[in-house]
Amino acid sequence: MSAPPDLSALREEALAAVAAARDLAALEEARVRHLGRRSPLAELLGSIGTLPPEQRGPVGKEGNAARRAVEQALTTRREALEAEEMGARLAAERVDVTLPGDPWPSGSLHPLTQVRREVEEIFLGMGYRIADGPEVETTYHNFTALNTPEGHPAWSLADTFFVEGRDDVILRAQTSPVQVRVMESTPPPVYVIAPGTVYRRDDVDATHSPMFHQVEGFAVDEGLSLAHLKGTLLAFMRELFGRDREIRLIPHFFPFTEPSVDVSVSWTDRHGNTGWLEVAGAGMVDPNVFRAVGYDPERWTGFAFGFGLDRIVMVRHGIPDIRLLFEGDLRFLEQFS
Repeated sequence: MSAPPDLSALREEALAAVAAARDLAALEEARVRHLGRRSPLAELLGSIGTLPPEQRGPVGKEGNAARRAVEQALTTRREALEAEEMGARLAAERVDVTLPGDPWPSGSLHPLTQVRREVEEIFLGMGYRIADGPEVETTYHNFTALNTPEGHPAWSLADTFFVEGRDDVILRAQTSPVQVRVMESTPPPVYVIAPGTVYRRDDVDATHSPMFHQVEGFAVDEGLSLAHLKGTLLAFMRELFGRDREIRLIPHFFPFTEPSVDVSVSWTDRHGNTGWLEVAGAGMVDPNVFRAVGYDPERWTGFAFGFGLDRIVMVRHGIPDIRLLFEGDLRFLEQFS
């Protein structure tokens, strides 16, 4: 009868190799040598069936115990070595948190957005609310309900973008349709501004673009007059351009207001020249507009006004070409951060 294998020696040899490993690579080498498929311990456990019956049980029990002891030693040693390596890496890559950080470029609002928010804040402070509407609009809301009948030059394909295959759907040429939609769903009194993007076939020079931005506002209440309109616009212009500003109303014509006026603000240009700068169109809401939305023009009166945000931005910052606002050139936009 052959003597049982010396499992105690195999176990001690494996544990010594694990303890002697100084890095993870050496530990892996010890694992393969002492627990791999060709290791003495693995071969011994695989040959238990060839042992005499009385030795199989004790040898199997002691062999499995030895394997578990070596596996536990490997786990413990691996955790210790990983902790040591992490500590060494942290020491080597230590960051001095008292040093200034690397600067990251910060974004900013587009100059159009800056002015739009400023305008919105001014009118919110005056009791107005902000409304929005679709940019793809019906000719009814854009023209007919605003007292602009078919045959008016604004209906021309030379002025307005029509949706292909439709003669009643356009890209809105103004934000005035929002006024119609608000009045259709809201009983008076109403005080609303409608900022947004509009579209016209207009790119004749550096101050015009087929896409631009407007803010239109209107108020409907009992007893409103042209004096209320002028007071509102004067208060707004002084908040936007400075307390020393004055405004001037010049008779004009718009289909949806009667009487209608152009609005100019006192201005001093870069060369010190003083004068008047046209910035808006306005007027008292035409009774036909009230009839189109179901308001009683005998009871309610109102005023409306509209101006281009792009024009205000260009004047405020001395921008010579409206296209600079839409090209997305960071060299240009970073000036307003």
